[in-house]
Amino acid sequence: GSAAGHNGLKHIEITLGHSNYARLRFGVGDNFPKGQQVDYVLSGFDKDEIPELPALIDRSIEMIKSFTTIGTELTMTKFNK
Repeated sequence: GSAAGHNGLKHIEITLGHSNYARLRFGVGDNFPKGQQVDYVLSGFDKDEIPELPALIDRSIEMIKSFTTIGTELTMTKFNK
């Protein structure tokens, strides 16, 4: 993959000296006006979203454990539905 303008990924690639590394991507949805992605991603959670966080965090932990034990392809098959 490529950094695609993401400074954090650029830093990883510079540090590693290559772009051949596995990565996990977490979707943030599309509930923002056009051009306001940065503000949306960097803002806090809405009060309606807060009750959902424990379940989302638990699922994220499951995904990370799966990624580290069975690898990228099987994890994507298991969770990308």
